[in-house]
Amino acid sequence: MSGKYNLGVLDLVPRLNGATAEQALQQSVTLAQHAEEWGYSRYWTSEHHDMDELASASPEVLLAHIGARTNTIQLGSGAVLLPHYSPLKVAESFRLLAALYPGRIELGLGRAPGGGPHATMALSGNYLQHVSKLPESLAALTELLEDRYTYEEHPVTARPIPALPLSLWMLGTNVKSAEFAARFGMGYVFGQFMSDADGTEAVRRYREGFIPSANRKEPEVMVAVGVLCAETQEEALSWSHEMAERRKAGGKEHSPQSDIANTSIRTNDDTADANGNEVQRHHAGTPAQVWNQLQQVCHRLDTDRLLVVTTGPDYERRLASYKLLANA
Repeated sequence: MSGKYNLGVLDLVPRLNGATAEQALQQSVTLAQHAEEWGYSRYWTSEHHDMDELASASPEVLLAHIGARTNTIQLGSGAVLLPHYSPLKVAESFRLLAALYPGRIELGLGRAPGGGPHATMALSGNYLQHVSKLPESLAALTELLEDRYTYEEHPVTARPIPALPLSLWMLGTNVKSAEFAARFGMGYVFGQFMSDADGTEAVRRYREGFIPSANRKEPEVMVAVGVLCAETQEEALSWSHEMAERRKAGGKEHSPQSDIANTSIRTNDDTADANGNEVQRHHAGTPAQVWNQLQQVCHRLDTDRLLVVTTGPDYERRLASYKLLANA
C-alpha cells in the first residue's frame, strides 16, 4: 500500500518518558536514518519555543546535523515561523543547507507563534504586528530565493547560492495559509493532525488561486496526519490511551503549550467541521486499518503526499509505528 503514496516524517522532537533533550535529539537522528531506510521520502522537523516536552527550537540546526547522518532523504522544516524572522536570514540559512545537501532541502513556512505569549514576546516582540506583515515577508523571501530582491533600490543576494534551488512550502490549517501558498507559488501542506476542518475548502482555494512561480509551475498538496500503528487494533488503542493518561497525569491535558505536541495522540479525535462532515485528526490501528483511513484523506484532498506525525508512546514504539506503516 505504501508504494502508492509519497510518505514523509514530521518530527516534533518529543521528550518522551523523561528523556533529556540530548536523548530526544539522538532519537530524531535515529528516526531520520530509519525513515530513509524504510523508503520515506522526506524528514521534516518543527519549531517550538519554551515547550518543556519538545526539544527543537531551531529546525535549520537540527537539519544540518541530520543531513550529515543521512544520504538521500529530503530535509525540511515544518515549519519555520516566518513572522519572527528577517526573510534574508531565513533565505541565507536554508540556502546554506541547500549548498551543503544539494537537492535535498525543503523550506516549510508557518504563521503560528510557536509558543506561549511570554516566549513569543521574548523571541520577536509584537507578534501580532509581525504576522500582519506576513504578505510583505513572504514577498521578500520569494524574491530573495529568486535572486531579484532589492533594498532601497540596491540588489541584495541571499548567499551562498546553491546549484540546486530549495523547495518552498506553506503549512497551515485554514484558508488564509492556503491563499498565501497560492499567491506566492508555494506547495501547500494542510495540517490535518491539528485541525477540526477537513481541508477541502483550504485545498480548493489553494489550487484555484495558484500562481506559478520560478520554482513551482503547478500546485502541490501534502497533508500532515497523526498516526499510531501497531500489530493489533487493541495495542494501538491501548498505546493511545496510555499517552492520554500520561498527559493527564502530568497536568498538561489542556495547556496551550502541549496542545500542538499532543493533537496527534488523543484517543478521541473524531470531530465535525463547519459543514458537519466527520473529521479524524488521529489514525490509530493496524497498518491495514490506518491505510484505509489515510486513503480516504488522500482521496478527499486529491493528493498522494502524506507527512506522518507519530509522537509516542515511547521511542521504540514510535519507530515501530513508522516501520509498520511503511511496510504495509
